[in-house]
Parts: sequence; structure tokens; C-alpha cells
Amino acid sequence: MPQPDGVARFAADTGLPRDGDGQVFTEPWQAEAFALTVRLHEAGCFSWPEWAAALAVVLREARGRGEVDDGSRYYDHWLVALERLVTAKRMFSTSDLDQRKAAWAEAYRSTPHGEPVELPAASGTASGGV
Repeated sequence: MPQPDGVARFAADTGLPRDGDGQVFTEPWQAEAFALTVRLHEAGCFSWPEWAAALAVVLREARGRGEVDDGSRYYDHWLVALERLVTAKRMFSTSDLDQRKAAWAEAYRSTPHGEPVELPAASGTASGGV
């Protein structure tokens, strides 16, 4: 899928983990957070400059707290920025996000090892979309 110029430029300039094939994610949720951000942008939920500004704020806050900038928490910061942006845009409330996080945590705790983690239908979508 072709990326908007701003997305490609951002990906090239931010020091995202990469190998010869492109971005590397150490955990599946990181790739999902990245893809969700790109998809929300493509759907017109926010502009890429809005996204870049939101992420920059979170990264500056981390730096201000004295966090080591070794890239190990990059996608934690990415997720914080995404959560802030979707709540600022009123796509979800903080309460909605808290409830969804709690549902995922419970689903994770109650899923046998090696099985896929899924939310019950009453918690949203059966396979756990946003």
C-alpha cells in the first residue's frame, strides 16, 4: 500500500527499528499500533502533521523524565500518543479506552497459554478490534 508522502517521510526520519525489509516490530501489538495509526490517518480521522505533533509531545515528555532514548519504549510512547489523539478527537473517551484495556487484560489472564486472546462478544467485537 503506498504511503502518503508525510507518512513515508516520517517513517524514514524517526529512527523506527528496521532491517533490510523495512520496519521491525519486536511484538505483534507494535505492528498493530503502527497499522492502526496509519489506517486512522488514511480514514481522515487526523492529519499526519497532527499525528507527528502528538507523538513528538509524548517523546519530549519521556525525554524530560530522563528516560533513556534507546528505542526500547518507542512503541509504548507511540501508543500513548495514539490514545491521546483519539480521545482529543473524541473518537473514544478515556473511559471507553480504560474499559477496553480492562477487558483485554481480563481476556489475557483467562486465556490458556498458546491460545489466541479474544474479547467476549459483550466487550465489543469478538476478535477484539478497537
